[in-house]
Amino acid sequence: MKVLIVDDSNIVRMRLADLVLEIEGVESVAQAQDALCGLDLVKTMKPDVAIFDVRMPKRSGIDLLEDVKRIGQAPKVIMLTNFPTPENREKCFSLGADYFFDKSSEIEQVINVLKNLEQDSRGQHH
Repeated sequence: MKVLIVDDSNIVRMRLADLVLEIEGVESVAQAQDALCGLDLVKTMKPDVAIFDVRMPKRSGIDLLEDVKRIGQAPKVIMLTNFPTPENREKCFSLGADYFFDKSSEIEQVINVLKNLEQDSRGQHH
């Protein structure tokens, strides 16, 4: 499973990458610090799962989500934010996000989702 993390915070990206790489079956983790680099990586690496920060300078994770969903074969998208407002949640899901989590309290949920997706991809839940 290939995972892409797009977040303007270097600390968040590195922390998440460390956690994600510990998951059995994750073969690579790529990182981008902004939406434009993130979009390029989605096109070139074709990740199975992408984790986007909702708020980033210039283009937001929501803008990136819209761009990515226009591409065929879009990855599963996990939106991660410090601003888990109902408005942000609704907007993300309406644009096609698969998951939406609070950065400060739900990082473990992200890891659980990735573990489940990896198991599903190997057919262990069928």
